[in-house]
Amino acid sequence: MSSSRVGLRFFQNSRAAFREAFRRPGGYGRRFQSSDAASAEQQSTFQRLWNSPVGVKTVHFWAPVMKWALVIAGISDFQRPAEKLSLTQNGALTATGAIWTRWCLIITPKNYLLAAVNFFLGCVGVVQVTRILNYRRSLDGSTTAAAKTLEKEVADEAKAVAGEAKAVAADAVETVKKST
Repeated sequence: MSSSRVGLRFFQNSRAAFREAFRRPGGYGRRFQSSDAASAEQQSTFQRLWNSPVGVKTVHFWAPVMKWALVIAGISDFQRPAEKLSLTQNGALTATGAIWTRWCLIITPKNYLLAAVNFFLGCVGVVQVTRILNYRRSLDGSTTAAAKTLEKEVADEAKAVAGEAKAVAADAVETVKKST
């Protein structure tokens, strides 16, 4: 009999202590809520934005804000004639927009502001690339000629970059030889 009374007393005392913990102002708060969630409810919108992992005081906020300048510049190029637009540059903007939009949704913390700006950057790039290809097709009469021209441009630029890289590497080797 005495062992059952000890168990009963233990149950009643622990139950009372548990209930008291939830009644205290500085206690556990609501059940199944973390202390972060409880403190977030008490913060103002500005405080939540300020203390967020992608908030105003982080690069996760300011990088997309500054990147909107690229989107605005691309939109302003809608008025430029298609013959004055660079296919490789706008192709790069399209690829950058697509790749980084996907990446922003994978990383932690998810950065929806950066994903949005990259999505619109990709959209602007697609519009410009379409304008350029349509212009070149109207001149040449076919899209294959425009694609060959693009292939030649990319190959020429790749050769130029490779030449510059060789020159930089040669300069670096000379500098190392002189210093030793």
